[in-house]
Amino acid sequence: MKKSRSDAAHDDLDNKTTTLIESIAKQVRANIDGGKLPNITFPVRSLDNVTYDEAKGYFELGGARKVRTLMVNTARSFAQTLRWMATSREMIEHNDFATKREVYYISKNWGDCRFDEQSESDAIMDDIEAMASMYGLSREQLRFYPESHGGSVAGQFIVVDKNPATGAAIEIDCANLGSGAYSIPRSVEHLNFRTDARFVLAIETGGMFQRLNNHRFWETEKCIIVEMGGVPTRATRRFIRLLSDKQNLPVYCFVDCDPYGFANIYRTLKVGSGNAAHINRFLCVPRARFLGVTPQDIIDFGLEDATHPLAMTDVKRAQDALQNDPFIMAHPEWITAIKQLLQMGVRAEQQALAKWGLNYVIDEYLPRKLSNQKSFLP
Repeated sequence: MKKSRSDAAHDDLDNKTTTLIESIAKQVRANIDGGKLPNITFPVRSLDNVTYDEAKGYFELGGARKVRTLMVNTARSFAQTLRWMATSREMIEHNDFATKREVYYISKNWGDCRFDEQSESDAIMDDIEAMASMYGLSREQLRFYPESHGGSVAGQFIVVDKNPATGAAIEIDCANLGSGAYSIPRSVEHLNFRTDARFVLAIETGGMFQRLNNHRFWETEKCIIVEMGGVPTRATRRFIRLLSDKQNLPVYCFVDCDPYGFANIYRTLKVGSGNAAHINRFLCVPRARFLGVTPQDIIDFGLEDATHPLAMTDVKRAQDALQNDPFIMAHPEWITAIKQLLQMGVRAEQQALAKWGLNYVIDEYLPRKLSNQKSFLP
């Protein structure tokens, strides 16, 4: 049977990953045979090595590199790195996967180079992932999957998954799941979509997602809604990114009006984070825009008496964003919004809109906001 374009692309990535692992192993062997100290080069993962290019739309690693050379004091970490990569190659061969926690326990059979703590294992994995990212590969291509799956999704679209045992296509109609929703799997690279939706609405809280889903807001507005559940997991971010790219859909974000919602939840979805700059190119959603709740919404929708005072941690987070966050600093609109929030001294939750009625968000707030997309923050 002829392979689909998606399956062929997946095989290409498997081949690319295997080739990278084998090339590193061969270079290590060649150095040893030639009497040289073998080494492996990794990107430096720190905020000092992060840049933000507005044209690209995400935080990315700079050019700083570190070299791990096989010496007496690095012999253990060097061996652990090679065993990690060997495990990755084996999983590709057998079409299998492992979580970071599982590899930590697998290492108990690695003799002297076993991991004593999960933090050791995580650090090595992050280094390998950062190195692979230099060649356009993500952790999922290395066959290491996150522990947490994605959020919930509903709307007028079909997810084309496949039977893991047979490879046969499975179509899930997300408009016909009753009062439930589609749960984003841990790995989404193999998924395809069919939809005539107009946009994706990414929602911070599960409660708000449930309200919009139960009232089939997505049917009225011809959209797809995604529950982020706070800072979205990498599976959720990758799912939204693929959905947006493959179906050419804009993404609008609906989160609480507070510094955490702005600088952590939304910023992470749109441009990524500084300490994960090596994977932002895969996970961020540059087309995302901030629908609300904005500081101006508090005024425009009469929510002043449904707010809460900013805590000291809120103020500190807001000031830090204004002074140190490359994304916020690059957009005058965000600088103005955060300064406005600090001046008001309050924050507002999505649920504050229930002041005007449980379904005010569906009947009034979202339709009004969606009719004026020019007011969305970048």
